[in-house]
Amino acid sequence: MKSVDFTVVGVGGQGTLLASDVIAQVGLEAGLEAKKSEVHGMAQRGGSVISHVRWSEKVYSPLIGKGEADFLVAFEKLEALRHVDWLKPGGVALVNDQEIPPVAVSSGGAEYPSDERFLAAFKAVTDRLYLIPSLKVAQEVGSARVNNVVMLGALSTLLDVDAAVWRAAIEERVPPKYVEMNLRAFDRGRTLIK
Repeated sequence: MKSVDFTVVGVGGQGTLLASDVIAQVGLEAGLEAKKSEVHGMAQRGGSVISHVRWSEKVYSPLIGKGEADFLVAFEKLEALRHVDWLKPGGVALVNDQEIPPVAVSSGGAEYPSDERFLAAFKAVTDRLYLIPSLKVAQEVGSARVNNVVMLGALSTLLDVDAAVWRAAIEERVPPKYVEMNLRAFDRGRTLIK
């Protein structure tokens, strides 16, 4: 398998780091080197969280340069817009369609970006944008907290790694009492990419 670079973004509490851990684990289980780096500023208060995960035969640095990510996985639309410049031209963007207005928007000091602005920003980089209703699907599965795993299910369909490897990584990373619900979320996510 060739090298694959992932930029994973969200806001604090959306499971960005867990999702990144699972992606890194899957890379290792696929027989590759995997390295991960993360930045989370004020994540506990809903701040931005960004993680880089790289898979390759040899990974020299965990950091991905802007315009180099093969995949942008975003758990919130504004975070996706903030980080679209990390995606390489023609890369794949998987974006949860959830909108979480930041304080500047909820206090009336700014406007949440329009759908037109969002779509134009992505169209300038790629035609491979998947808007995924992962929060809705997660709630149907049983909890909004598995929103991130729904996204992983969707991502898994775009990579050449068996679903069993993803499922095993999820089982390893999630507390035992939540494994069944997370695996249901993963399976539902796999149905969202056609």
